[in-house]
Amino acid sequence: MTKADLVSEISDKTGIEKVAVQATVETMMSSIKNSLEKGENVYLRGFGSFIVKKRAKKTGRNISKNTTIIIPEHFIPAFKPAKVFVERVRTKVKKKK
Repeated sequence: MTKADLVSEISDKTGIEKVAVQATVETMMSSIKNSLEKGENVYLRGFGSFIVKKRAKKTGRNISKNTTIIIPEHFIPAFKPAKVFVERVRTKVKKKK
């Protein structure tokens, strides 16, 4: 599902114009990004949490040049789904063969 698909589905289910839904979705995504940039986590009960994770300093290798580099500690955005959400996906999605 793409963002456009999501906007269309919300618009169809609620009767709100697609332009208004698009603005709402964009604003929500922007708010989540801004919070994470400030180091603040975002918690959506029953859905999951957008969190900032700290990656520790580590040693990396460039195999083609046969050199070692130090990768400094840094922060990355991550999503941690709620247990209820994980359980629903686990029970509803059938294995694809």
